[in-house]
This record gives sequence, structure tokens and C-alpha cells, in this order.
Amino acid sequence: MTSCIKRRPSLLQHPLFFIILNLSVLATGQDQFVYSGFTGADLTLDGVATITPNGLLELTNGTVRLKGHAFHPTPFRFGDGTSFAASYLFAIYCVQFHLCGHGMAFLVAASNNFSDAMPTQYLGLINDHNNGYATNRFFAVELDTNWSDEFNDIDNNHVGIDVNGLDSVKSSSAGYYRDDNGNFQNLTLASYQVMQSWVEYDGHSKQISVSLAPIHMAKPIKPLLSTTYNLSTVLTADMVYVGFSASTGSFISRQYVLGWSFGINRPAPAIDITKLPKLPREGPKSRSKVLEIVLPIVTASFVLIVGSTVIFLVRRRIRYAELREDWETEFGPHRFSYKDLFCATQGFKNKNLLGVGGFGTVYKGVLPKSKVEIAVKRISHDSMQGMKEFVAEVVSIGHLQHRNLVQLHGYCRRKSELFLVYEYMSNGSLDKYLYDQGEKPTLTWAQRYRIIKGIASGLLYLHQEWEKVVLHRDIKPSNVLLDDELNGD
Repeated sequence: MTSCIKRRPSLLQHPLFFIILNLSVLATGQDQFVYSGFTGADLTLDGVATITPNGLLELTNGTVRLKGHAFHPTPFRFGDGTSFAASYLFAIYCVQFHLCGHGMAFLVAASNNFSDAMPTQYLGLINDHNNGYATNRFFAVELDTNWSDEFNDIDNNHVGIDVNGLDSVKSSSAGYYRDDNGNFQNLTLASYQVMQSWVEYDGHSKQISVSLAPIHMAKPIKPLLSTTYNLSTVLTADMVYVGFSASTGSFISRQYVLGWSFGINRPAPAIDITKLPKLPREGPKSRSKVLEIVLPIVTASFVLIVGSTVIFLVRRRIRYAELREDWETEFGPHRFSYKDLFCATQGFKNKNLLGVGGFGTVYKGVLPKSKVEIAVKRISHDSMQGMKEFVAEVVSIGHLQHRNLVQLHGYCRRKSELFLVYEYMSNGSLDKYLYDQGEKPTLTWAQRYRIIKGIASGLLYLHQEWEKVVLHRDIKPSNVLLDDELNGD
């Protein structure tokens, strides 16, 4: 439990004196106070600010576009040369730190009436037309979780020293400088982690220092922010109020203060961290440890499996995608699926390459179901043989039936690739027997005569015997294929 008391000479004779000394909220005098939790604290509250049953000072409650203020109930005397020091522990909750409502500010002001101030980016300190006015008469240290171009904010996670407005005199991304090596360590204000801030003003040197650190860590040697400003020219009233202001915007946020101390012309008293109230749990209700460990693993595994399956099926569909046009139904011979040709040629591997011609490459393959050996001519993308020639070859050659002509079994089209499937001629082309004597045996005259006769028979069929005249204008040994019995086709 907590309370706030003014020291009076007669207090020693009061019967509740020894009970009050045990409370977590103590006023140690008219020039300083300390709140280690806020249960029973007599703060001046407005807007949505409230003290929760367990002793948290809740400046905003998650309602959008509202503001809240909390002030120590009595003002302090302030003039030229007056110094002060403040320390407070806070936590800011946002559903997502990068989509956060607006932040909070510690302030020293000539008045505790901020009824004309607006929420959202104005932090409950100013409105849309009085930013920077000398009549505002406040000094504030903002903990801002939202970037506002209007006030030249440096980012959406910064600390700023403000005088009479929200265009900060000096600002820095939230964090602290390590004592051991001086390196800067980032902190996320909206992480819903308890942090401590120290604000100090030296009335003689006019030096303002602001420090920030995680809870359980001593105040860093090097402050986060330091600047010189004569606050007696700002806080021109004899008496000043100290407190907090916070606001929300379009996104849910909550700002909490767990402990607070302040001193005029002396250090701020130490806050008893062991007596601080606990933050409420935000987000989903607590689950068992087993579920917390197992559920993410199962969910991640399921998503991974489903995602992998979808990607595999999409890639498989794209990989084997084919084109179909009207003429194919009427004129085309048997159509092969790209998947069957891909499997038959083992993915068109080089070890199955039979040859390379002007119109593309030829691969040996074995159909997966029938085990029939085939030759697949894969017409290259940059081939001079376009779609017109391809259609002509499929339509015409697909209907040719002669023992000395290589039989066209079918075709396939995939995207811009064209494939013709022929019967496989095991002995290859005639030029290998005529010119590569080291690899092939020499043909006998009887074999040569039979090959020439077969070629002539095929040409006769093309030129005269078939219903349509087909002129073969490229007769050469490399275009003559030999079957198992060395017959020419």
C-alpha cells in the first residue's frame, strides 16, 4: 500500500506515524518525494489516467485518441538557480512496436491544467495551433513511440527534450551508453519492458541531462541527452507542478509508471524496486509451458509443410505447363506430356544427347510406361524454325506412313519450347559410317545399295505416292538414319 504525506512537526505525536513509515509511497519533505508504487497516492489525475488496484499509475487505458495526466498534488517553489532531479520507472505497451499509439512525457510546468491540449501526436501537452508558444510554460522529456514529421521527429522510438512545444531542443533514439566500452545500446520504448529514466537540471550551469536504462541497471555514467537551457526563463511562475502526460492515437497503447521520485535542490530519493507493482499481462491468456513450447513447433512445422507442398505443386505445374491450341485437336498426332518426355530423357541430360542440329538438339529417351525407345527433338528458343514450320511438320509428317521414313510418334509444346518425338534409330546417322571409320565398321556394297534404295523409296513416296507432295530439299548423310538392320530412313 502507498500514500503521500507532508512532513509536519506534530507528526511525531501522531498514532499512525509508525504505520505510515512502512508504506511504499512516502513524501520525505516539501522539497522531495518518492513513490515506490502508487497505492493510496493522492495524485491529481485527469483524462483517462488512473491508479490501478495493484498500485500502477496508468496514464492511458488503450482507448484510442485520448489523453491522461498525473501530477504530484502540491507544487514546488522554482526560481533562477533552482535545480531538480527526477527518476521514474515506466513501461509502454503496444500491440506491435512499429504500429504504436503515441508515447508519454515527464514534465515540469507552471500549471497542471492541460485541458486545452490534444491527444495523438500532441501527447496531451499542446494543441494544433500553440506549438512553441512561450505562454505554454513547460519543460518536458518525451518518450515518443510514433514518428511525426510535423515536429521533425527523428524516428518512432526516441527521447526528446522539449520546451514549450514538441519540436525537441535535442533528441536521440532510445537507448543508453555502456559504462564498460562507451558503445550505444538500443532500447525499444514500446517493448513493454520496465525501464528507468533520470532527468536532472542544474540551476547554476543550466545543464539538462537525461538518461535511460533497463530496470536493475544503475544510471549510466554518460547521459543519453545533454544540453544547456535556462529553464527559469520558461518556468516563470514562482511555483511549478511535476507530473506526466500521455496520449493515444489510432493504434492501441498503454503507458504505465511504476515508481517515481523527485527532489528540488537535492538528488531524487532512491525508488525501492522490490516494492514496485507488477505489470498486467497483455495479449493472449497464459498457457501451459508444454503448449508454449510444443504449439509453436507444431504450428511452424504445419505451416512449413503446407507451404512447401503448395510451392512444390505450383513449381511442378509451372515446370510441366504446356500450350494447347485449336489446330492440335484437328490435325495433330499423339500429344505427349512434358512430364513423360522429361522423365524419358532423364531431364534432358547430356548423357542422352544424340546430336545438335540447326533446329535444336536431339535426345534419346525411354517412355516410362511402354518402355519404348524414342528420339526427342527439342527445338531451341533461338531456332530459325518458327511456329509456322513446326505446325507444318507436325501436321504433315504426323500422317506419313512409310517404312523408309522415320515415324513421328507425337509432339509436345511447353511455353516457348517445341518437342517432336520420333522412333529411335539405334545405328544413328549415315555420316558416322562414311566419315568416322575409327568408330563405325565399313559398310559393304550390299549395305550401301540397300541404304540408297531405301532413301529413293522414301523420296518417291514423298514426291509422288503420298496424297500431298512433300519436297525434301536437304538430303545428306547426316539426315539419313539407320535402324537395327542398317536400313536407311
